[in-house]
This record gives sequence, structure tokens and C-alpha cells, in this order.
Amino acid sequence: MPHVHRQLIPIEAEMRELRQRIHANPELGYQEYATGELVAERLLKWGYEVHRGIAETAVIGTLKKGSSSRVLGLRADMDALPILEKTGLSYASQVPGKMHACGHDGHTTMLLAAAWVLAHDSEFDGTVRLIFQPAEEGLAGARRMIQEGVLEQFPCDALFAMHNMPGYPQGKLGFRAGPFMASADQVKVTVQGHGGHGAMPHQCVDPVVVCASIILALQTIVSRNVSPQEMSVITVGAINAGKASNVIPESAEMLISVRALNNDVRDRVEAQIKRLIHAQADAFGATAEVHYSADYPLLINDPEMTEFATQVAIDWLGEEQVLTDIPPFNGSEDFAWFLRERPGCYLIIGNGEGDQSCMIHDPRYDFNDDNLMRGAGYWIKLTEAFLSARD
Repeated sequence: MPHVHRQLIPIEAEMRELRQRIHANPELGYQEYATGELVAERLLKWGYEVHRGIAETAVIGTLKKGSSSRVLGLRADMDALPILEKTGLSYASQVPGKMHACGHDGHTTMLLAAAWVLAHDSEFDGTVRLIFQPAEEGLAGARRMIQEGVLEQFPCDALFAMHNMPGYPQGKLGFRAGPFMASADQVKVTVQGHGGHGAMPHQCVDPVVVCASIILALQTIVSRNVSPQEMSVITVGAINAGKASNVIPESAEMLISVRALNNDVRDRVEAQIKRLIHAQADAFGATAEVHYSADYPLLINDPEMTEFATQVAIDWLGEEQVLTDIPPFNGSEDFAWFLRERPGCYLIIGNGEGDQSCMIHDPRYDFNDDNLMRGAGYWIKLTEAFLSARD
């Protein structure tokens, strides 16, 4: 591939093998013990100061050169997903029911490859902090790291992260300032009715019917309460009630996912969901208990840091290899917790288009190894630019 950072060439084959080794041995959130050990072993060997113990399995590598007080943080996620792999690859998951279906094996390897060059063949003035994070997939590992004081113990002036993205040209880097990844909230609703015999519904309050009415009514919230120029998604992903066809159950439970790309919209939708659920239940003579969990905040890229990161990519790769102002994503990302604490930028690297790459979280997905050197090279360039001698 053109624009491979020359210092990476000697380790390219090794890094491909390493990525595939991680892929074959996936570990779920807060269980990344072997992956963390592999990362820590390499960083120690290359001269990094290594710290472990935060958020169970996180690994933080620190390397200082020169005299500058500036500190740059680069983050990669390490966890896999509870998915049965169906790729048929020679290095497919050896753990049934677990696989790297989101490319975190690639993210970890890209940052490790960059770490090798930064330690052995790179000049910068300041400190680079490599953050290998656990439990990005739904378990809010970033939030836990922050709650356990990671940024107080290991301060950073700015933080950056990169995610592969199927559907975009392989190797191209994509950026967007401002809101970039949606917030993600989870709602658990328990509808309490009055059970009884299915042949005598007039003597009951059927919570299943109440849930059905709520589900249909929820579809009006976005269409009639959110501007067509804004984004919000309400998805009822699960409904659980009863065990027999002739029994009306006492209660029913729903699980709902809510996303938005604007905090005002997020607040408005939350209020309307709660109001609608209680009103619908009351109309049927039932009651509803609503537990609303604000799991992942809106990911907002700092404009100045995004402009800086974009220019680094353009200076290295040329404008044709860089996508600017790409559309925001409805998916969520817990790096948002880091960006609420420090300025920074979350960017994408294209994993391929069409048949070249299926979507993440698909049992047929695989990270594109041709991206390893491109992603690592970008981390090197970003570090050298951010920690140039300018203090």
C-alpha cells in the first residue's frame, strides 16, 4: 500500500500475525486478561512504563522523550463480542460463542505497531500515553476507567481514538467535528396488569395488549416530536411476557433502545417516552414502571483537535485519501466518556466497500489487515505532530 510509514515495514508481517492471534483468542469485556498480558509484555519490552489494574484489565503504556510537558493520549479497545463466528478463516475464533466482530483486534494491533516505532525510530518532544481499554462493547469500560481516576493518575492534554468502518474505502481516514456518534440510552419497562384465564379477558388487565399499544405509540415520538432535520431512533428490542397461550400474565417487560445526535433531542425524547408509557398504561387500567438508563453520551469531537487531526492526515496521505465532514453515525461509542473530560477526536479508517467488507457485529466480519500499517502510520504522524518541539 502506498504511504506506508517506512519504519513499519520491518514489523508488518509480525503485526499481521499478532492481529490474527488476537482474533483467534477473543475475550469479552473485563475478561481481556490474555490480551492485556500480550500488550503489557510488548510495551515493557520496548521501554514503556506500564501500569495495570484500572477497570480490571486496562493497560496503560507511557513513553516520554525530550523535556516538553505536553501529553498525548491514544486509545484502542481490546474486547470481543458474544457472537458465534462464521468466517471460516484459518485464524477464526477458537472460543465458541465469542469473536472479534468489531475489529478491536485490529485497533489493538495498530496501536501496538505504532508503539514499536514511537519507541525505536521516532523523534518527538513530550509524553505519549497509550490506553488499551477493556469493555467498550456495552459495558462502558471508558466510564469505569474515568470513575477509577485514570485521567488523574495519567493526565492527557488531548485524546484520540480510531475505529475501522465497513462501507468506506479501505485505508481512507474519515473525520467530522462536533457530534459524531449518537448517545445510547436503555429503557426497561415493566407493565403490571391483572392476570387470569385467556378465555375470560374481561376479568383481566392484559399487560401484553398494553405493551402492544405502547410499542405502536412509541413510533409517533420521533415522527411528531423531533424535527425531520434531527436524528433519533427508538427501538423496542425485546418483549417478555407469559408462558402459555391460554393464560393472561400478570406482567410484561420491554427493553427499549433510544439514540440521538443532539442532547436537547435526547432530553425531549426521554421525557416523551416516560409520559407516553405511563399514559398508555393508565388508559388500560395498568401501571408501568420505567427505568431509564443513560448509558452512553453523545460523542462530540472537539473542532480544533479535529481540524488538527484532519490536517495531519492530509499532510501525510494527500486530500484524496482523507474524507472530511463525513456524516455522523447512529451507533454509539464509549470513547465519548473520554471526550467529555478532555478535547480530542474520534476518527474512522475505511475497512472496505461492498463484498470487500461486511458490517461490524456480523458473524462474517473480519478486520482488514491492509489497514494495520495505515492506521499505525497515522498514529505515528499524529504523535510527532502533536508533540513537535513547540513549547
